[in-house]
Amino acid sequence: MSPSRPCPHLDRLSAEEPGELTPTCEHCLKLGQRPVALRKCLHCGHVGCCDSTPGRWATEHHRQTGHAVMRSFEPGESWRWCFEDQRLV
Repeated sequence: MSPSRPCPHLDRLSAEEPGELTPTCEHCLKLGQRPVALRKCLHCGHVGCCDSTPGRWATEHHRQTGHAVMRSFEPGESWRWCFEDQRLV
């Protein structure tokens, strides 16, 4: 996909961003790991950690649900990522 073309997966998002389902990565907490670089699914609000953690829970959420677009859930960050197109959107 050309970087100049808009991501088609953005059209599948609700006009209003969903609230987060949890304040942190619950998967990491259950495993006794420290959540790192949180990501929020823009389809449903699931919060998972980045690929720098053993669980790669944000990516795993995408694999299980097909939800394509997430954003950083870190303070001061607003970038979004499309798993399907493998690019910032």
